[in-house]
Amino acid sequence: MKISVQEGPFDAGAELDAFSHGRHEVGAVVSFTGIVRDREGGLVAMEIEHYPGMTEKAIAKIAEKARARWDLADILVIHRFGSLPLGQPIMMVATAAAHRRAAFEAAEYLMDYLKSRAPFWKKEVTRSGEHWVEATPEDEDALSRW
Repeated sequence: MKISVQEGPFDAGAELDAFSHGRHEVGAVVSFTGIVRDREGGLVAMEIEHYPGMTEKAIAKIAEKARARWDLADILVIHRFGSLPLGQPIMMVATAAAHRRAAFEAAEYLMDYLKSRAPFWKKEVTRSGEHWVEATPEDEDALSRW
């Protein structure tokens, strides 16, 4: 299991290649990469803050819950912090399992958790000002299925 909370960019393709290389025990690798997007026009950057140590422990705890719930061979979670411009990768989740259903469900579970419960604080910086981003009702609904 690899969990990285980092300021610098990552290459999702290279990370996925490294994660899946030489895996003969799995039949499925699922990945998701989140990208900074402009929802309402005018976004300049997304600023993400976190508490080092606490964030990694919280993500590791939910990754262990995923591993216990689904038969996973491995998990990868990368999440960036700092100031991220539009179009930059913000996070990545990858899961490896013998079967696709476990890999897909575990990846969705991890993504839903990262979106709503992981201890990150996100601020949108726009041309007209700044505002903190809250979890949406849709984000909360996504968690209810788990």
